[in-house]
Amino acid sequence: MAQELLWIFISALLINNFTLAYFLGICPFLGVSNKVDTALRLGLANIFVMIITALAAWALNTYVLIYAPYLRLISFIIVIASTVQFVEMAIKKWSPELFRALGIFLPLITTNCAILGLALFATNKGYGLLEGIVYALGAGGGVTLALILMAGIREESRILDIPDAVKGTALSLIVAGILSMAFMGFAGMFSAA
Repeated sequence: MAQELLWIFISALLINNFTLAYFLGICPFLGVSNKVDTALRLGLANIFVMIITALAAWALNTYVLIYAPYLRLISFIIVIASTVQFVEMAIKKWSPELFRALGIFLPLITTNCAILGLALFATNKGYGLLEGIVYALGAGGGVTLALILMAGIREESRILDIPDAVKGTALSLIVAGILSMAFMGFAGMFSAA
């Protein structure tokens, strides 16, 4: 059981990284990842919302949606929106500077397709409670890792002499593509093992 949980975690973190393999959650990846500190905090907020979503998805699938499976999508959206509202209020109260730094991207966690993808993928894979939480930790960690990598590269690129034609969005998309290809290598490493 422990080995299966470890595999679920590593798979979601590296091999099937939501941002770099599935391109889910790409808006905050490209929009907020200018500073490592901000990227880390947004990543932690994503992890929290993903864990709550995994718990709620399991509970809904186990006890409610067996009677009304056609309400699955709308139920997940309601849970995600409610959780994000809670996180937004908590960050605004305890860390106003982070709240201002995240700007519009904090409420956009509600529409972050990585979180909805987590609920749908965990449900479709038939994960139980523990597997769903481990999957959420791995997926959230993967999103956080992608945000931090992009932010670190962006911070370092500010001190480099980069041609004007590549600065800004072009550089971000090039870096995103290279990171995505680099993470594809994890699939080859683990399939050979």
